[in-house]
Amino acid sequence: MGGAQGSAWLRRVAIAAPSLWLAVFFAVPFLMVLRISLSDVATALPPYRPAFTGFSDLRAFLSGLDFENYALLWSDALYVRAYLYSLRVAAISTALALLIGYPLAYAMARAPDRWRIALVVLVILPFWTSFLIRVYAWIGILRPEGHLDAVLMAIGLTSRPLRLLNTETAVILGIVYSYLPFMVLPLYAVLQKLDRSLVEAASDLGAGAVRAFLTVTLPLSAPGVAAGSLLVFVPAVGEFVVPDLLGGPDTLMIGRVLWTEFFSNRDWPLASAVAVVLLVVLVAPLALAQRRFAQRGDPR
Repeated sequence: MGGAQGSAWLRRVAIAAPSLWLAVFFAVPFLMVLRISLSDVATALPPYRPAFTGFSDLRAFLSGLDFENYALLWSDALYVRAYLYSLRVAAISTALALLIGYPLAYAMARAPDRWRIALVVLVILPFWTSFLIRVYAWIGILRPEGHLDAVLMAIGLTSRPLRLLNTETAVILGIVYSYLPFMVLPLYAVLQKLDRSLVEAASDLGAGAVRAFLTVTLPLSAPGVAAGSLLVFVPAVGEFVVPDLLGGPDTLMIGRVLWTEFFSNRDWPLASAVAVVLLVVLVAPLALAQRRFAQRGDPR
């Protein structure tokens, strides 16, 4: 009897712990940002006038509620372009990370057992260095007459500097480099557990190497593809450091807009509205997709 009660208690703790974590570190901060987004900007400290001050004034808050900060986001083409541009850059970066990361993860999964730990360490080795320092290193690589130009001109592939720094190409390269391990590791975890006898069975049935990969390996690795793509795409949309250091005036991503509104313009309500809309844009499709997958898996 005591063992059953202990197991039930452990199950409740296992369910409550992540729920408490999400409530403290996600729900509460989100509600705070949402509250600020519905406030008015003010010359004060903090630089906004709270519209919601407590449940005792809930009726007054609802009667005077306006969404002027959200309306401004859609009326100003700057913010719309920043959202769309961020989504496009993140999508391109995720696709390139998948094209590079999948062969790496596949090779790691097929490597001899004695080499796998070393290969995983090599993948996560960049995390041992500061993210900011690694991005700064790309300035020296991509700047005019930098290391990349020196190598390309030395081997005769180009006769003049490419001038990649402060361009969209530099931003995409920086994002792919920074988040590539987040693509490789989930793919490796899935491919490493893949039953190779299934590929051998496909070969015995007459499937070539390419067809066996497309019909067996690739579908079975879909969870790793989805996990890696999300781990790259979601942070890439709101990336600030890479476009700020490697991009130029034409690479205005939503992360830079957020920083400008918070620290330069000191318009916290508008910046909070930008953050809330960004969260909705990212979370809503994921929630709908998860619900659809759950419905597909429902035996009813």
